[in-house]
Amino acid sequence: MLEYAVPSRQFLRILVLAGGPSAERQVSLESGLAVASALQSLGHRVTMFDPIDGTLRGIDPTRFDAAFIALHGTFGEDGTVQSLLEELQLPYTGSGVEASRTAMSKSATKRKLREANIPTPAWKMIHRSIIPGEIESLVSGFSFPLVIKPDCEGSSLGVSIVKRPEEVPAALESCFQYGSTGLIEAAVPGTEWTVGVFDRKPLPPIQIVAEGEFYDFEAKYRSDRTEYHFASGLAPDLLMHMQDLAVEACRVLETRGIARVDFRLDRAEQPWILEINTIPGMTSHSLIPKAAARIGITFEELCDRALCSALAASVSAARSVA
Repeated sequence: MLEYAVPSRQFLRILVLAGGPSAERQVSLESGLAVASALQSLGHRVTMFDPIDGTLRGIDPTRFDAAFIALHGTFGEDGTVQSLLEELQLPYTGSGVEASRTAMSKSATKRKLREANIPTPAWKMIHRSIIPGEIESLVSGFSFPLVIKPDCEGSSLGVSIVKRPEEVPAALESCFQYGSTGLIEAAVPGTEWTVGVFDRKPLPPIQIVAEGEFYDFEAKYRSDRTEYHFASGLAPDLLMHMQDLAVEACRVLETRGIARVDFRLDRAEQPWILEINTIPGMTSHSLIPKAAARIGITFEELCDRALCSALAASVSAARSVA
């Protein structure tokens, strides 16, 4: 149990931030509505705010005890809204400015992981300015299949599994719809896993079995055929190893509150970290609520504990400055 994040015993005034200007806007709205409903059911006074213009203009911080960030993608996960909330001196859920900024960039995350000797697939940065004649040299050193994906986007938007060289141009076009930079990454044949981490304590690992080639946007948010497994036949030591790696990755990036670490487990049962999400989805299909429920934590309690973590972090930060 997550005994370190005790549910609040008082009713709080909570600002739930959802929507925003990113490509993940609709998912964010779904997360925000779910969180707001959960907190209201516990007696908290909840106000939802949609920063669609990329600002917090009009927010009076004296009206709230804390902000619950349910914003996915740019503005919400890249340190921008965190910085704005710190200017307002309003405690908020999730990671701080620097951890959010680092985790939002897959390449920056992978550099941190590699420096810490945490396994992550090989990669190469790419830019939309590349010309067709450079494609062959671009993929040199990688075997097919490989992965092409945006550097700073979530929900698997713009991600392609590329099986043949002739598929590269279309994959690059899809990638660069979501930013000017991306990654070519070595594909890891095997199974897909995720491990939630709450203030450096791991939740049960989940294996994801998607109907398509990988856990894409459709599988994450729309399909009822995606399967989620806790008891997969893996050795307990291996499951614990993935949890340890997830916690260590979050320590390296200095995340706080709820985070989610995504893995591929290769055919030799070697785990490889793909990325770290500092504001995981909180919808009916989302992984963190499933993992929390596995150990007896309801969705309502999970949201309440996230608030407690945010308030505790705010108190700790104030003491360190005093």
